[in-house]
Amino acid sequence: MSFLASNLRFLRKQKGITQSDLAEQLDVQRTMISAYEDGRSEPKLTTLLKLCDILEVGLEELIEHPIEQLGRKAVQKRKLNILTIATNEEGKENITLVGQKASAGYLNGFADPEYMDKLPQFHLPNLTSQMTYRAFELAGDSMLPLVPGTIVIGGFVDQLKSIKSGRTYILVTQTEGVVYKRVFNYLQENGKLFLVSDNDHYKPYEVKGEDILEVWEAKAFISTDFPNPGDKKKPLSLEDLGEMIKDIQDDLRRLKS
Repeated sequence: MSFLASNLRFLRKQKGITQSDLAEQLDVQRTMISAYEDGRSEPKLTTLLKLCDILEVGLEELIEHPIEQLGRKAVQKRKLNILTIATNEEGKENITLVGQKASAGYLNGFADPEYMDKLPQFHLPNLTSQMTYRAFELAGDSMLPLVPGTIVIGGFVDQLKSIKSGRTYILVTQTEGVVYKRVFNYLQENGKLFLVSDNDHYKPYEVKGEDILEVWEAKAFISTDFPNPGDKKKPLSLEDLGEMIKDIQDDLRRLKS
């Protein structure tokens, strides 16, 4: 349990829980919580499981993963942190396609090899072999100019800390389902990600780090909708992103006050 003490202290403080509050929830003395966090004592298994529920973290991550140094794992709430990968007859990785109709089932089946094997698969030769990829079909117009039906191909991100603010990602979440958004990473500040649509008709919103099941960084897209030269919609510039980040920071400061 080499990381239990530091993880317990870090997650407790991040959630704003005092040692006394945690002791009351576990029905132990406050000095016992101090002993856990100092590494002078280790909780029993039943207490560990209660801690996982209170802190919203997996048992393996709480014990074996240095959360403060490396950030939360991208895969939460799984019995086994194993990514299901499709391969062809030669053993090379294929890209699994999650269509609009399959999105709801994907939340329950993404770790099930039998379910994943039933989804369509394809291969693109111009993508680096250093990453694992998955494709998701967009629904809705929140990320214009990418229209509904566009297929976004994402590269797997195994650490939430690796999410770079201002880039676009496909997030598989317990609360919002499968979403494609521009993401701003505030996990170290408040344990949340800020999700922004490129279509400004949609309001930004927050997602807790512990609600995220998978993260895929957008690497390419496939669309049968060809751009119209007469379209007035312009892509986001660096200046636009700077203003967006400033607005988000102002919103966060108002939420804290």
